[in-house]
Amino acid sequence: MEDQAMGAAVTESHVVWFDEIGMEHVPQVGGKNASLGEMTRSLKSRGVRVPDGFATTSAAYRTFIAANGIDAAMRARIGEYRAGETSLRSTGEAIRELFLDSEFPEDIAESIRSHYRTLAGRAGLDRLSVAVRSSATAEDLPDASFAGQQETFLNISGERELLDACRRCYASLFTDRAISYREVKGFDHLDVALSIGVQRMVRSDVGASGVMFSIDTDSGFPRAAVISAAWGLGETVVQGSINPDKYVVFKPLLADPGLSPIIEKTLGSKARKMVYSRGGHARTRMVDTSAEERSSFVLTDAEILDLARWAVTVEEHYGRPMDMEWARDGATGELFMVQARPETVQALKSGTRFTIHHLRGTGNVLATGAAIGDSVAQGTACVIRSTRDIDTFRDGAILVTEMTDPDWVPVMKRASGIVTDHGGTTSHAAIVSRELGVPAVVGTGNGTSVLGEGLAVTLSCAEGDTGRVYEGTVPFDTEDVDLGALPATRTAMMVNIASPGAAFQWWRLPAAGVGLARMEFIISNLIRVHPMALVHPERVTDADEARQVKELTSGYADPGEYFVEALALGIAKIAAPYHPHPVIVRLSDFKTNEYAHLIGGGSFEQPEENPMLGFRGASRYYDERYREGFALECAALKRVRETIGFSNVIVMIPFCRTPDEADRVLAVMAENGLVRGENGLQVYMMCEIPSNVVLAEKFAPKFDGFSIGSNDLTQLVLGVDRDSEQLAALFDERDGAVTAMISEAIRKAHAAGIKIGICGQGPSNHPDFAAFLVREGIDSISLNPDSYLKTVRVIADVEGSA
Repeated sequence: MEDQAMGAAVTESHVVWFDEIGMEHVPQVGGKNASLGEMTRSLKSRGVRVPDGFATTSAAYRTFIAANGIDAAMRARIGEYRAGETSLRSTGEAIRELFLDSEFPEDIAESIRSHYRTLAGRAGLDRLSVAVRSSATAEDLPDASFAGQQETFLNISGERELLDACRRCYASLFTDRAISYREVKGFDHLDVALSIGVQRMVRSDVGASGVMFSIDTDSGFPRAAVISAAWGLGETVVQGSINPDKYVVFKPLLADPGLSPIIEKTLGSKARKMVYSRGGHARTRMVDTSAEERSSFVLTDAEILDLARWAVTVEEHYGRPMDMEWARDGATGELFMVQARPETVQALKSGTRFTIHHLRGTGNVLATGAAIGDSVAQGTACVIRSTRDIDTFRDGAILVTEMTDPDWVPVMKRASGIVTDHGGTTSHAAIVSRELGVPAVVGTGNGTSVLGEGLAVTLSCAEGDTGRVYEGTVPFDTEDVDLGALPATRTAMMVNIASPGAAFQWWRLPAAGVGLARMEFIISNLIRVHPMALVHPERVTDADEARQVKELTSGYADPGEYFVEALALGIAKIAAPYHPHPVIVRLSDFKTNEYAHLIGGGSFEQPEENPMLGFRGASRYYDERYREGFALECAALKRVRETIGFSNVIVMIPFCRTPDEADRVLAVMAENGLVRGENGLQVYMMCEIPSNVVLAEKFAPKFDGFSIGSNDLTQLVLGVDRDSEQLAALFDERDGAVTAMISEAIRKAHAAGIKIGICGQGPSNHPDFAAFLVREGIDSISLNPDSYLKTVRVIADVEGSA
């Protein structure tokens, strides 16, 4: 009865406090304000801070319209627009004028003023600064984001300013973009009402703010919280006018207070910020950030984890993935949740049915940025810098612009792809692109400069979290996947992953873990510096390379920490989608010529006649020439397992020539805190040298498992250079000599009681080789993700006929 009485009270009231409303009041106060009320009422006790405030109801909106007698004129303008008699622009202007020329009925005006005075009194102020936000009653429902469709007014203080801002909120229900969006979604304009939220301003103008999702918005990976952060007021992040910091947290490990499961930290350029204006009509203004602000992360690790825990709390309460906005008060340092609404794209997608896009070629990369979506688009570039020129857009072209706001929605839905100079994965361009199903590459920095008008391009979001714009038309294929129809196998089917950026792309695959995570990709593509050049930067002889090392490690007291942090985060991001299944991380296996190509590498590597058989793999780890670099690898792995929390990570030693060498490597690992058997640490060995097979019974007691490296094993058994084009016809892992070695390795591993798998494309390329492995009793097969689906069916067929 009490709930019914409160519901009736809200229905009849014109102004209500946040703690009087919840999600059951969406019809009265809209999704945004209902959610603020829900959090205020239900989540404050669980540590989620929400700024105090109140809301006007839909009843107040309808009373305003009735009292001013503008209903008939509104209907007439909408009717004329739908009949094609007037333009969108003139219709919107006419209806907005109706609101702006109207006055609040005195009882509603006094109720707003009274609530404002009480709110100011609670803060101990006469003129409290508030944010005035609109919340449409059809807004933020699960099938529409309404991102920025109505206006928000910041830094409003005083009763007169407040009432004026409220009137402008009502008028913003009929901006061109709002009218257009409701037409697309099929909402009746006159069935939609507007509630106004008045909320105490968090002093994020001298602090920071941003957006947070409780799901990875591009891949749909549900166990990650993704946070964007910028200095100043949060509108810059939402609008996409700056490139913010990005942080990703693995949610399941947050329950352990001793862990820090941050798996990505990307520094944004954050060139500008929005702050309050001093005098004049404008309430806010944009200013340049300082050099220190641009080079610093906005959030500390502790703050990142606090926000991620709030994301989990909010998601659990609502029972669905959520899209949230947060702010940090620069005066007090306190974090606040200022908005929460349902995530509207990935939450509605199937977890078992999806489409994979494969590029079948490559081309000259003209621009890169954050990939939004996972598809490929082709077309000619249509460069538009201002909404004044939107009419020049060609249907089906690739829209290229500096940034978007809701005024761009009508043209965005006509584009085959979108490229922006500015903005991150939580910007307006990103949110709307996802909702429209249009692939986008955002935050390129230079898209409008390098993509010429009319140039044919291919926009690819199918290669992980980095989107690329290729010159010309690059061929691609699409594959529709139904995981529900995928057969089960007795053999553990795993995946090979090298790029952290692509790890989330494959989270839906029912893989039994990662059979091979290659450390080399992270080092060469993300870190880029030779490990020894970070331990001893003073030994880098090339002046240009020394400068690059200094630039990359600026902000780190110890250059080695740059390597450890980047490698740890990269490995953690690969491990996250497959937790708690095993993730086998191979220690670095560059050849000397490959190490030499890293920044500073020339100062530490000596040329070799045959690097393939030279100073590589295990032999480097205990050698004084690389021992200190290897210590950095160990430190990163220790951090991944013990600080971030992925204890499912297994360490694998490559190219280990003798049992004595195995002992030496294990001893150096132990010196660096990686002791086999401690904290559940398992250590595997690559079985890729004939000696590994011949002496398998001596290697086996030292390790927890073997992984057959068929490329090197084939090369060394047959004496065929695997990179030789002239001998390519002789290189075949199905050769009798190679299969005999593989059979012996499997038999000896099982006799010793340890697991043995294989990582390579042989089982995918050759069904008869897959059949051989299954008959021999291989424990696991690890494949590149794009061949996983095909090969699982092959293995299931082989097992079924065995």
